[in-house]
Amino acid sequence: MEVDYLGHIISGEGVKAGDSLLSTFCEDNFENYVLNIPFENNLKLLLESLSSSTWATGFNNTFVGEGRDRVYGQALCRGDVNSTVCRICIENASKEILKQCKREDAIIWFDLCQVHYSFQNFFSLMVYAGKYPNNNHLGKKVSNPVHFVRVLTYLMENITNETAFDPSTRMFATGEIKFSRKKTIYGLVQCTRDMTQQDCYSCLHSALQDLQACCSSCEGGFIVSSNCDVRFQLYRFYNVSGLVLTYPTSNEDKWKIWMVVIVSCIPLSVLAIIVGFGLLIMGRRREPKEDDDRSQNALVHELAWPTGVDITEEGELVSSEELPFMKLLTLMAATDNFSDSNKLGIGGFGTVYKGVLADGKTVAVKRLSRKSWQGLEEFKNEIIVIAKLQHRNLVKLLGCAIEGHEKLLVYEFMPNRSLDLFIFDSKKRSQLDWKTCHDIILGIARGLLYLHEDSRLKIIHRDLKPNNVLLDHEMVVKISDFGMARIFGEDQNTANTRRVVGTYGYMAPEYAMEGLFSVKSDVFSFGVILLEIISGRKNSGFYLTGQAQTLLAYAWKLWNEGREMEFVDPLLMESCMITQILKCMHIGLLCVQEEPTDRPTISKVVVLLWKESIPLPNPKQPALSVGRVIQTDRFLIANPSVNDLTRSILSPR
Repeated sequence: MEVDYLGHIISGEGVKAGDSLLSTFCEDNFENYVLNIPFENNLKLLLESLSSSTWATGFNNTFVGEGRDRVYGQALCRGDVNSTVCRICIENASKEILKQCKREDAIIWFDLCQVHYSFQNFFSLMVYAGKYPNNNHLGKKVSNPVHFVRVLTYLMENITNETAFDPSTRMFATGEIKFSRKKTIYGLVQCTRDMTQQDCYSCLHSALQDLQACCSSCEGGFIVSSNCDVRFQLYRFYNVSGLVLTYPTSNEDKWKIWMVVIVSCIPLSVLAIIVGFGLLIMGRRREPKEDDDRSQNALVHELAWPTGVDITEEGELVSSEELPFMKLLTLMAATDNFSDSNKLGIGGFGTVYKGVLADGKTVAVKRLSRKSWQGLEEFKNEIIVIAKLQHRNLVKLLGCAIEGHEKLLVYEFMPNRSLDLFIFDSKKRSQLDWKTCHDIILGIARGLLYLHEDSRLKIIHRDLKPNNVLLDHEMVVKISDFGMARIFGEDQNTANTRRVVGTYGYMAPEYAMEGLFSVKSDVFSFGVILLEIISGRKNSGFYLTGQAQTLLAYAWKLWNEGREMEFVDPLLMESCMITQILKCMHIGLLCVQEEPTDRPTISKVVVLLWKESIPLPNPKQPALSVGRVIQTDRFLIANPSVNDLTRSILSPR
């Protein structure tokens, strides 16, 4: 990897600030802020404040404004830079984030600092959404990846523990370790200083997993996220003294030493036998040279047991009805070598392409991005979950391909794409009459009913939103994207996770705030979608209208004031039955109630949608605005501890 690709140098004078932009994250699920309104003005004041106040300590949390126009901001400088370099970097990052992103929530990473702002309070909130900067692909491959990974892991785990649990480090640590006579690995890890020790460790642990997935056989790599960053190189890229480690002697090394002792003490004839025997053992213990092969073999074995398929002697999965396998060349031909003209969009972990197989069948091909921070886990999870499911209202997995770094999923093609393109687009929305909308609502409910109660497994989707509701040529609903789904045991009703995964505006409050998820979490998401279909408006960013904190609060307000018809999209009025659409609005409000126990089960929802005469209880107040918290799949046995500051995310908008 080029020494200067990050735009800075190390000299006797210290680290010099450059204009090296690593990555940006502009949250697509949030609205663009409107120019020249108090929010934008407050944002500019906030960034100026961060530039002038962070340099002294290298870290700062602050906010500007009041009420719904308040903007929260955070700046962090790398722990080895001086105050001048810190100030310059924050200034550059603040200017660039205004150019790069007009969203209400954004993060920008420079080589020596990062800046994060949001309309919601994220201070002390554990959020992991690791990013692979493009520079990771510039790295050269190491010659001995197996040994390199072992030594790298040993180094990064040691400095991670020091960063998280040694208060004197101020959540920043570096270290070095030799992996050969002439080469040394240098590592750096850092957390934002508002994290608890455990949250810092969890964030770094997740980042190191992503680092290993993307860069473990390269001569350098780094992962950035809102709360922590990790990096390693084969040259010293920082300007402080850190841990100097020695890798413990392995059994293999001890074997080599023992062989040397034997060589000096025994006759040549016996030596020949022992050396031959030793070479045989070493040969058997030698792992594959190609990282692609190791990656493929590991994934194959991880998929074999839960999907119930066999592995051939060559290490390939045996294609079955539940899990059909396709050749990479077949999918390359179908998509014209993944040409841009066949690109349908970007999914949760990669790009989706339209393809035509040799038999003329049109398919959608999801291609895992090597830069994806969560893609490999989602890929495995999607196969394990969806391979066991068959239902009219669930997208059908037609096959997959796993060859080296290439990992692809093949689905039935949906010519009408996704629901969000219809309900949030003024032109396409005019194509929807109330009957079609009602059928879509019922289709989503039936799909969830199958997942929750009728399939062989009990499955919680965890990321239900209009983007993941696909529509076929007859506008039949197909729920998709099971990469974040979780399988429950037969008698299991809830589960805990320390960090949650989902999309702003659709997450149930108990899930976002306490990591508790259940079938009622999906019911909440369903209720949000139902209300969005009826109104033609998004829940996220609704506060900008000035009508209410959220779309849910607005619906509940109009309902209580007897003005519920004001909530209904005028385009639906001509084709709807008033009583039916108001009943659906009522059901939606029942689904988004704050307490999970107050929400109906999805089986109850299906019955209510079908039968006209069943009386409905009055809905209670819906949850307030719930913020974005992303990514993990680590379950906890006990209830997770939640930092008090985390709860401020539920402040009214």
